[in-house]
Amino acid sequence: MNIEVAYALPNKQTLLELEVDEGVTLQQAIEMSGILNIYPQIDLNKDKTGIFGKIAKLGTKLREKDRVEIYRPLIANPKQVRKERAAQGKKMRSGKKT
Repeated sequence: MNIEVAYALPNKQTLLELEVDEGVTLQQAIEMSGILNIYPQIDLNKDKTGIFGKIAKLGTKLREKDRVEIYRPLIANPKQVRKERAAQGKKMRSGKKT
């Protein structure tokens, strides 16, 4: 079966196409793809993985045309960034300068 393994950095995305046997797990596909050699910073014990944007465990069995994704840790907390932007917008609307 045909699958893809994807990993993205801020300035570069790697998408590897792979042909694997049925019953292959997410972890096996990542290891078979060679992406761990390309990006040694990937740590499967820490980094989350998924299939088409949905978090999935390393033992998940893959299906035809699945895209395995390896996610990097977040640099900023999105909720906190939104709160800060909203607070900044309120200050600007009220005419206050910081």
